[in-house]
Amino acid sequence: MAKRSRSGDNRSRIGLAVAGGGPLGAIWEIGALRAVEEALEGVDFNQLHVYVGVSAGAFMTANLSNDLTTAQMCRAIIKHEPGEHPFSSEQFFQPKFRELGKRAALLPKLLAQALADYSRDPIDKSLFDSLTRLARALPVAIFDNEPMRDYLHRIYTMKGRTDDFRKLRKHLIIVAADLDSGRAVRFGQDGFADVPISTAVQASSAIPGLYPPVEINGRHYVDGALLKTMHASVALEAGAELVLCFNPLVPVDTAQAVAQGAMRSDKLIDRGLLTVLAQALRTLIRSRLKAGMAVYGKSFPDADVVLIEPSRDDYAMFFNNVFSFSGRRKTCEHAYQSTRRNLLARYDELAPILARHGVVLRKDVLADTRLGLWTGVGLPDEDPRWRPTTELGLATSHLDGLLSRLEAYVDTEPS
Repeated sequence: MAKRSRSGDNRSRIGLAVAGGGPLGAIWEIGALRAVEEALEGVDFNQLHVYVGVSAGAFMTANLSNDLTTAQMCRAIIKHEPGEHPFSSEQFFQPKFRELGKRAALLPKLLAQALADYSRDPIDKSLFDSLTRLARALPVAIFDNEPMRDYLHRIYTMKGRTDDFRKLRKHLIIVAADLDSGRAVRFGQDGFADVPISTAVQASSAIPGLYPPVEINGRHYVDGALLKTMHASVALEAGAELVLCFNPLVPVDTAQAVAQGAMRSDKLIDRGLLTVLAQALRTLIRSRLKAGMAVYGKSFPDADVVLIEPSRDDYAMFFNNVFSFSGRRKTCEHAYQSTRRNLLARYDELAPILARHGVVLRKDVLADTRLGLWTGVGLPDEDPRWRPTTELGLATSHLDGLLSRLEAYVDTEPS
């Protein structure tokens, strides 16, 4: 049985560990976090013992530890919060033109070197072998993550929040990977507390190929998920007796996909390279997570770890588009409702575990089918007559319609 906290109450020290998952994973995590917080009596996600975040999860935990609520995050993905720095998904996907230009400028020199290399020994080397040096001109990343850091810095330096680990009243740890050593770095401790929180999130979210490595004090850092999926052990090492874990990425099982109308063929290969790569990545992440979870019970026998994630037949999580307004709203609502169903189905398993730590899993809340995400966070239910009035809103609406029509066209093509 887990030890109790020294505060004298019946609650254990509770930690939160949130994994990555890109834009889709982040939207799922917002809805899932809201559902879990509503269902747990005795847990305040803004007042936990320790927060550990990786990649998209770094963004979630940094927000919560800085007193941004789950309700605020839900509202922020679909509307501007009064008094807050406006959220726009476009700022996370701005092409890194400087990197593209820098690499393109290398092409003439690299081509000359390749041809010279081939001409010196055309018998031993093929022209193709010599031209492989042109690969050095490939950009390190497609998108610029500096706008992300700037956005986070802005929201963490207003309304009494802080962008400084040392001034934060909560214990926040953000994990990234040192590119040149392949080792994990824990921003917020181990001599890395002087790094701004926004920069740490930027580094932990630097998915190789999409975002460039982040240079900090002469070292380069990338997505912390390269080493471990969750890093829940970091929370356990920090003294957490109950760790709530959120992982949005699980491999899909297409056995029921055709019957449920999610696919016309149950073969992922029919959907092309990106789908195959996505499934491979999800399988790797989930396998590694499962192995890590098995170790926690042996290494930390007095603690409990509760994992929240989508089911393998959750096709809405695998085949969804969050780059449109309606897609983000739909995914967040789906995550909220599917997590509630998951908790209700697991009630007999989870209730005793949580009770050991002074936490009550509210079955009445989970069984209440009247509860909805948007009314719970102070917004009206989705209105089909909704029309944006701002110039940005109109542009987003047009883009949303274009993406929806494109999705419909793709879905009509043979699988």
